[in-house]
Amino acid sequence: MISRVLITKEASDLVQQLKAKFGKLMFHQSGGCCDGSQPMCFEKGDFIIGSNDVCLGIIDDCEFWMSKDQFEYWKFTQLIIHVTKGRGSSFSLEIPMGFRFITQSRLFTEEELQQLEPLKFLED
Repeated sequence: MISRVLITKEASDLVQQLKAKFGKLMFHQSGGCCDGSQPMCFEKGDFIIGSNDVCLGIIDDCEFWMSKDQFEYWKFTQLIIHVTKGRGSSFSLEIPMGFRFITQSRLFTEEELQQLEPLKFLED
């Protein structure tokens, strides 16, 4: 199966630091507004997932969610979660550390589209 979301080593290293400090984590891909459109990392349960959200997969034992509406725009792309220096303007846990997660992407091939991991919904 092909993963819909991946994480780079650099981002994974930061996730491990955050897990050591905060425990279990989760991600939600922001859709804009005051926090831009970046992946946001929260303590598991601190961001309320609703029936309009879909889980694209698991990265470093962290669920990665986004809204169903936003997923409709991104469903043909693989998301790659990376990190960069600099403070973002969001509520994500890494911001006080001087880093921010970013989303890179690439289009799936026709063959990959037939082999994607299934989505997870709140009711699953």
